[in-house]
Amino acid sequence: MVTRNYNKKLILEDGEEYYGYGFGAPVERVLEVVFNTSMVGYQEILSDPSYTDQAVVMTYPLIGNYGMADDDFETKIPTIGALVVREYNDLPSNFRSAQTLEQVMQQYGIPGIYGIDTRKLTRSIRDKGSRRALLTVAETTAEEALKAIGETPVPKDAVSRVSCKEVWQSNVPDADYHVVAVDCGMKQNIVRSLNARGCDVTIVPWNTTADKIEALNPDGVFFSNGPGNPEDVQPTIETLRGLRGKYPIFGICLGHQLTALSYGAKTYKLKFGHRGGNHPVKDLETEKVEITSQNHSYAVDWSSVENSGLQVTHINLLDGTVEGVACPEDKIFSVQYHPESAPGPQDSWYLFDRFIQMMEEERSHA
Repeated sequence: MVTRNYNKKLILEDGEEYYGYGFGAPVERVLEVVFNTSMVGYQEILSDPSYTDQAVVMTYPLIGNYGMADDDFETKIPTIGALVVREYNDLPSNFRSAQTLEQVMQQYGIPGIYGIDTRKLTRSIRDKGSRRALLTVAETTAEEALKAIGETPVPKDAVSRVSCKEVWQSNVPDADYHVVAVDCGMKQNIVRSLNARGCDVTIVPWNTTADKIEALNPDGVFFSNGPGNPEDVQPTIETLRGLRGKYPIFGICLGHQLTALSYGAKTYKLKFGHRGGNHPVKDLETEKVEITSQNHSYAVDWSSVENSGLQVTHINLLDGTVEGVACPEDKIFSVQYHPESAPGPQDSWYLFDRFIQMMEEERSHA
């Protein structure tokens, strides 16, 4: 029964209903519902292309209180599906804030719902897994919602939608290295992290061929994060196969999954994914434990790595999933988590330095 003048509703594919109030863009949308356990960083989450087609439930209860800063976007045009929060604050207190969260959501057509029991919804996702849902007006019936969800196909073109369409560059004075970054939905802090280490970065679309990348004469090649099922990104997998052993290669998140697939390993969808800035990951070489920031629905199947030519380098201490792989002979390594996280733990920044070291060693052997 609708009470308290609720005007929005989230209806899951199994019939669960959550009433609340709308904010952001007044649009109706079918989405996959996931949760994120980060205590800060809603702007980076909102603007992370990996959340394309997903409604993100924020477990931290108060969202919007520090506004939106011009310098903190992870992409120029956010493509997140929707935002689901307990309490929304539309009066931010922050000297860096240029807009409110709702203003940005309205600008880019992103709907939101607040006032729901996000703890109950998060427990439901944890127990039953991620599910599709319709974010709609409160008057929509469950029958209408389930029909809309059933008639909406699961998108398989997310990477092509969020990747850059043209080659572009981010250069620094007196650069030491040239990195070609394959954009599958790349966060801008990855580019900033490479620039900060003396790299000129040439960003290319997701389906750029190995031959075209070789023509750019890179010192190293990077494969980015991005949305969706990694098995849908076959052109990028072929590009990886064509570059292995020729240059130092570093992959993050989706780039990690694509690396594994390029060696014949397998990936699978997790029950509810990993999203948040508090996942402990063990480096099997150093035995150090890093607190990491994560955002992914899919994982690399451990058993399939054994005969692939790759070795497992990192594991998640919460569920034992593969968090890193490498093939030293081919000068390639990848991690499932986000060492460039901003804001977030800084334990994993060393991975960018490892990539720099690999390019330096390759240059010295040339």
